[in-house]
Amino acid sequence: MEILNVIRFVVGLGFIILGVCLFVTEMIGIFKFKYVLNRMHVAGMGDTMGLSLSLIGTIILSGFNFTSLKMGLVIVFLWLASPVASHLIARLEVTTNEELENYCKLPEEEE
Repeated sequence: MEILNVIRFVVGLGFIILGVCLFVTEMIGIFKFKYVLNRMHVAGMGDTMGLSLSLIGTIILSGFNFTSLKMGLVIVFLWLASPVASHLIARLEVTTNEELENYCKLPEEEE
């Protein structure tokens, strides 16, 4: 039984380390990229995957109980909310930045 606890600890710690590595990669990418949509893509992927991996690691470490269910619901919320927020910010950038070659005029501006 003790070996199962060690395996659970190692697997949980591995997920947490992967999540932290993704956060570090996200932070480097945010400072490296110059264009706002590239930065936003890196931030969205890092937040969604990094936090999900870290929470999966804490679920494994804490065992499967009611707290694990709540952390799982947080993962589901992040997977649903983060892409929607990123999409809205990207649309705002595309419709307001006139220097883009894909610049879209708003319907009020077309008159």
